[in-house]
This record gives sequence, C-alpha cells and structure tokens, in this order.
Amino acid sequence: MVIQFPALGSRRAIIDRRAVSDQINAIAAAHEGDTAALRGGIVRELKAALDEGRKEVERRLEAKPTRGRETVTAFAFLVDQILRLLYDATTHHLYPSSNRSTGERVALIAVGGYGRGEMAPHSDVDIGFITPWKPTGWTEQVIESMLYSLWDLGLKVGHSSRSIDETMRMAKADLTVRTALLEARYVWGDRALYEETATRFDNEIQRDNARAFVTEKLAEREARHKRMGDSRYVVEPNVKEGKGGLRDLHTLFWIGKFVHRVRSVAELVDAGLLTQDELRQFQKAEDFLWAVRCHLHAITGRMEDRLTFDLQLEIATRMRFTGRHDRSGVERFMRYYFLNAKTVGDLTAVFLAHLDDQMAAKGRRYVPAFFRRPKKLDGFVLDRGRLALPEDDFFRVDPVRMLEIFALADKHGLQIHPSAMRAATRDAALISAKVRKDTRANAAFMEVLTSPRDPETVLRWMNESGVFGRFVPDFRRVVAQMQFDMYHHYTVDEHTIRAVGLLAQIEKGELREDHPLAAELMGKLISRRVLYVAVLLHDIAKGRGGDHSVLGAEIALSLCPRLGLTAAETETVSWLVRYHLLMSATAFKRDLADYKTILDFVEVVQSPERLRLLLCLTVVDIRAVGPGVWNSWKRQLLGDLYEAAEEVLRLGHKQKGRTERVVAKQAALQQAMGLSDDVFAGLKKRLPESYWIAEPEDILFHNANHILQAGDAQLSIAAQYYPQRGATLVTVYAADHPGLFYRVAGAIHLAGGNIIDARIHTTRDGVAIDNFLVQDPLGGAFHSPEQLKRISNAIEDSLANRHRLITKLEARPLPRTRAEAFHIVPNVLIDNKASNRFTVVEVNARDRPALLFALANALFQSKVTVHSAHVATYGERAVDTFYVTDLLGGKVEGKGRLQTLERRLLVAAGGEPDDAAAKALQTA
Repeated sequence: MVIQFPALGSRRAIIDRRAVSDQINAIAAAHEGDTAALRGGIVRELKAALDEGRKEVERRLEAKPTRGRETVTAFAFLVDQILRLLYDATTHHLYPSSNRSTGERVALIAVGGYGRGEMAPHSDVDIGFITPWKPTGWTEQVIESMLYSLWDLGLKVGHSSRSIDETMRMAKADLTVRTALLEARYVWGDRALYEETATRFDNEIQRDNARAFVTEKLAEREARHKRMGDSRYVVEPNVKEGKGGLRDLHTLFWIGKFVHRVRSVAELVDAGLLTQDELRQFQKAEDFLWAVRCHLHAITGRMEDRLTFDLQLEIATRMRFTGRHDRSGVERFMRYYFLNAKTVGDLTAVFLAHLDDQMAAKGRRYVPAFFRRPKKLDGFVLDRGRLALPEDDFFRVDPVRMLEIFALADKHGLQIHPSAMRAATRDAALISAKVRKDTRANAAFMEVLTSPRDPETVLRWMNESGVFGRFVPDFRRVVAQMQFDMYHHYTVDEHTIRAVGLLAQIEKGELREDHPLAAELMGKLISRRVLYVAVLLHDIAKGRGGDHSVLGAEIALSLCPRLGLTAAETETVSWLVRYHLLMSATAFKRDLADYKTILDFVEVVQSPERLRLLLCLTVVDIRAVGPGVWNSWKRQLLGDLYEAAEEVLRLGHKQKGRTERVVAKQAALQQAMGLSDDVFAGLKKRLPESYWIAEPEDILFHNANHILQAGDAQLSIAAQYYPQRGATLVTVYAADHPGLFYRVAGAIHLAGGNIIDARIHTTRDGVAIDNFLVQDPLGGAFHSPEQLKRISNAIEDSLANRHRLITKLEARPLPRTRAEAFHIVPNVLIDNKASNRFTVVEVNARDRPALLFALANALFQSKVTVHSAHVATYGERAVDTFYVTDLLGGKVEGKGRLQTLERRLLVAAGGEPDDAAAKALQTA
C-alpha cells in the first residue's frame, strides 16, 4: 500500500529531502574511509532535519489547533523522509555493496498506525525489515546500523526483522502481528519484496479468515474497554485506548479492511459499511481526537494519551475553547470531547449492524439474535430477533412511538435494530411540546425508568439516540457535561443513568452485601417511583450557575406532574432533590455523637418515609460517582445516622434509642472481650457516652484492648492496618494536653502518612484516646512494617518535643498531587448553633498533604481545644470539621476572637503552613 499524503502546505518547509541528501553526500565525501565519523555526521544531519521538521509541524498545529488529521499525516511524512534518507545513506555510504546476491535484499515497511500514514508527535515508529530468506551478513549490518541510528535520533522504535515465511507464520499465530501487517505500507528498499509479502498476506492470512478476525478484534475491543473503565464518559479519558477513542475508530477500519480489502476509510462507503453522512461523522470525530492526542504529546513532550485534569485546562486553551453560558472553557471542551466519543460509539453500532446484515446473507452473524417472539409489538416488527420498523417513516407518522420502542425493548428483553436506532436519532427532533405532554409517551418513559428489569441499559440506549434529551429537555442540558473535579468520575448524564441502574440492582437484591440497609428499605417504600424519579432528577440542574439542588427541586415541581405523579409524590420528589446532599453531609462532616446533630437532621427530614427514601438516594448517588468511592466506612456512618434519626422519628422516643444503642454496644464489647463485671465497669466508667456512640464495635474492641494493655503508661501508640477502610488505624493513648492533636497530626505527616479521618476523645479522668485513619498521600496503602514503625517513632518524637522534629517539618517537601490542577478558594464556616456544647468549625480547602496538621496548628494557636475532628474529601476538595471549645470548656464566643480564629484557619487552609507550624513548635 502506498499512502498518498493529503495536501500538507509546503512539504519542503517540513523537510527538503533533496537538500538533506546533498548534505549527507558532502559529509560522505569529506569522511571517506572513516565509518565512525561518517555515521556521526549522518546522524547529526538527520537529527537537525528531524528537529526542524517537528518544529514546523507543531507550529502548524498551533496555528490550526483543531486540524489533527493534517498534523499526524505531516509527522508520518516527516518520518518517511528520515527513514528513506537513512536507508540510502546506510546502503550507499556505510555499507555499500556493488554486487548483491538475491538474498541480500531488504524491504523497509511501516506497520500499525504509522503504516496507515498517521503519527502523533511522540508515537512509536513501528517498522519492519523484510528479507527473502534468512538474513545475510550484509542485511544484518544494514538493519543493525539503521536501528542504532534511529535510536541516536531519539526515536522510540518498534521493529521486527523477518523473512517472508517467518512473517506469515507470526501473522497466523498472533492477532497483534496480523493487525499490524494489515496496515503494512511500503517505505523504501526492495519494492518487489514488499509486493510479494503483501500478496502472500492477502492469500494466506486474509482470504477466508474474515470471521475469525472480526470475532477476535471485537473480543479484544471488549477487553480493552473493561481495562479502561468500560465507559466513554470517564472524566480523565484515554484518547487512544479508551471507549469512544481513536482505537475504536481504528478497529472499524481494520475490520472493514480485512473483510472488504478497502485501502482507506472512504472506501467503507462503497463496501456498504458506512453511509456518506456516517463517513463525515467518522472523519470529523477522528480529526478532533487526533488533534487532542497531538496536543497531549506536544505539551508533555512524550507519548501521553490520558487526558488528565491539568492537561484538559491547557488543551482547552490551545484549542481556543472559551467560557460561555455558565460553563468554563475546559467544561465546554470536555463536553465536545464526550460528544465526539458518543459519535464513535454510534458509528460502531451502525458499522457492526451493516456488517452483521452482510454476513447474515451468508448464514453468519456477529450480533447475537433473539428467538423469542412476543405476540403484541404495537406495529413494530422483529428483524432476526431485534425490534425494527415496518417502514422508514414509522416514527415520523407518530413520534410517540420513539418512546414506545424503548418500553417494548425493556418489557420483552429485546435489542433494538440499529436501523431503528438510526431512525430514532434522525427523528428525535420531532419530539415536540405536544409529544412531551402525551399520556402514552409519559407512560412509556415511566415504564422504562421504573422497570424492575434493566432500566440502565434501555435508558442508555434512549440517551445515545437523543430521544431522552428531547423528551426531557432539562436532561439534554447535562448530556456529556463534565464535572471538572476529581470526585466525579463520569459525566452528569452517565452518573445519573448509572445511579438508576444501581437502584434497580439494589431493589432486586443483587447488591445486598454492599448495601444491606438500602436493600431492606427498598421493600418498605410506599412509592418506589418517587425514588426513581428523584434519582433521575437529583443532578439535572448541574452547570446552571446556582445551587443545583434548589434549581433541581424547581424543575421537579414542573416535570413530575407531566410524568404522571400525584401532587404528594411531586412534593416528595422535589424535597428529595432539594436535600439529596443532606444525609451525606451530615454523616461525613458532623459529629453523630452530638445529639443536636441528629435533632437538626430530623427537623429537616420530618418523616420516616422521607428518611428511607433519602437513605436509598444517598447510597446510589455516592456509589455512582465512580469506582472506589463507596466503602464500608461510609456505609456505617450513613447507617448510624439512619438509626439515630429513626429513633427520634419513631413514636417520639427521643432519648431512649440512643441509650439503648450505647448499652447494646457495651454488652457486645464485654462479651467479645470476656471481661468480668468489675473490670468492665471500671472501663465503662472512664469513657463518655459520646465515645460509645461515635465508634463502631471493632474500633471499641481495639481501643479497649489498647487501654487495658497500656495500664498506667503515659503514652501508648498502636498502628495496624484496618482493611474495612483500606487504611491504617493509628491509636494514640496519652495524657491529654493542649497541642496534642496537632503534634500527632504533624508527626503522621512527617512519617509520610495522610490523615483521612480523626476521632478525638478524652476519658473522664483526662486521658486522650485518639483514633486516626491514615493512607499515603495518593490514597494508597500505608501499612508496611517499616511505615508502621516510622509512624510510631514520629509520634513519640513529636510528643516528647524533640528539636529534630522542627527541622524535619521545615525541610520536608510536600509531594505534588493531582489536586494542584484545581484552584479552590478556602472557606471557613464557624457555627455556634449546630451543637449545644461545642463550636463547630468547618474548613473547605484544596486537599493536600499535611492540611489537617496546618489546621490543627491554627486551632492550637487560637487557644481552643479540639474534641472531635471529621475529615471528608471530595476529589480535590477537603472538608474538615472540628468540634471545639475554649480552654475552659465553653463555646468560642466574642466577635474579635471568632474573627481571629477564622483568619488563622484561612491562612492555614491557603497553603504554606509548615513555617508557621515549625515556629509554633519552637515556642510551644
């Protein structure tokens, strides 16, 4: 195959091969007989040409930042010329041979993406050397010399050297080799050798092997998608390998090329696998994705294919996306990215459907067929087991049918024929206000949304066709909308659809082990459809500039009646959307042992049914954020809050439930430890009620053992891995004194740990029992024996006030984290009404190592006592809450003192706290 490069402007501006060749010939004449000097001169000349060519191509990319296809073909053209010049220089000047045998022939070919004539700035140069038979001494010299020269040029080379027979054997045995050779292209050398290789590949590999190749490529694609997160809507996508990325487009071309012998994407139209319109979509998406990948390589100076948050900002600027309509430039850029990824997914479905139809005529299928035949299809027909249209204008005659086809697909467990999906995409614009008010349409939509089967899959089909967004225009506004933060892994529409799917799974009992309380409550709900609609609408107002909870509640009031909900159901949905963050905020950021926390929460909730609904909504909202966000610790905190609130709501027994829970925990602990009544009574007497409420049973057991073993010791430290949270539990048992908390926090930071939660307690006889959960700064494990020993030693040194600790605090550099890509203005909220006993201080700031230490030091400098601390992180954002009193045990009051406290915390939250902390240690 010979690539005809598209117009690249002035090619000589990229590289003038004749001029470089003349320079190499002059160098050869000057260094005749000196092979080392000659080779060095050749490499220097080629390196200069390569560097100048790179600069020219990158200059063109900056001038036309969306022209990705033009950029990758320009790079491929540049590398072609470098290889040709090097081949000629090697065979004519370094290893000349005037009388070569038939075995002393070499064909240089490009394979893989380079073979297609596409190359990003720092992609591998994938080449192959083909020889007729086993390599001779001369061919080995030429190949080895060329490879050394290419490495000296700074190119990353993927290479192979095989005879024609070896090439065929490898292609038969290995799918990767087979795919690479499928795109093999002649670059230079013996042309007849290349032609012979291509002919044999066609006859021995491609012919009669299409079915096996397609099956293997589709399986490979599925495995790649799972490895990359199995969604095209992850917020840090891989442009090359991710779902909806370049590799998916390449897979379509490979399949078309193998089955129909096409040489270009445009020929897929003649093969009947794409229409002209679909070809334009293919080329537009490919052009954009290539542009993004080229910018990634240019910015990082390496082969980088992951679109991380910091790179998103820079590429959005390079590609000239600016803020508009309450969306920042980077959010508009990422939305356009996801829309292109969606286009890739749509094209894949259409392409495979065309291919399946072609193969069906030969008795072969690539898409599974369904053989159950429902009797009533409301005018739709079955085409080899898939729902199809009886005629092309079926939707145009009655647009409500665009909703009914999805309800039928869900009801009967059928797939929808791609031609019907294509028609729905084409005709979705016909869904007018009249259709949205149609009773049939709304009933069909609700059947899908509240389906007891698989609503997630059908809603995703509906979303990809555009019908979802047309029927619910407010939802259309969040389609492909990225949430530019590290907490949310998916776009808003993908997060919402996943949450609905999770709710259905919980209701069916499939996730009972992860969500036992939610699974139990689902069966007790008075109106399950209220919950499904609330899940659908909870984030529907994201990206509108205001509080999305308040705006979403207003949307619910207008939308729910249209969907057929009663006035009471509408009010409940609106309330759930308004307060869908209340339960998680209370559980993760407030002290559940403080009884006023429960009373304030209940005052908003007001009814057991709302409490049940809110718990289920909160669970699926958190779980649908992304992998690894949900854990047993969050499950326990939400469960504790639910039980405490239920006790208050049930029959007005406000204090009884709390006391009963304490007594039950104490009885369970005594039984588990096997302690006598006298010994346990002494332990129970020392620990306040708030401690028993705050800690789970396994921590109570761990702490009790620690206290009993410590005896009269002034200091006892225990550090052990706590698998339920994926973190290390560090317990410090020491005489309480001002500054204890921040000294321990500083020591943990020095030891390399990052505190993700802290629970501070003081016994009735003045001894602190403090529990810290610790990970490494990147959220990984922190539990090797060396790490555990280091953390214990650091705490001992800190509490002993040894001077070398100060030096370490001043000198220790903070590790860089991904959160630095975000700018978050610190905010401090001080509330004297949230608790009857304590002043509640909430600090919002960008998360970073040692943040908790900096804040704890600021509290110490402000002469307040920390009674409990609650650390919550939402991606790059940290929310740390402290329950504090003054040194005499009263609330922190007085306007001047509160302003000073706020100012110190803002300084600490804003960064660079270590110097101040070190000085404080020196004076402490």
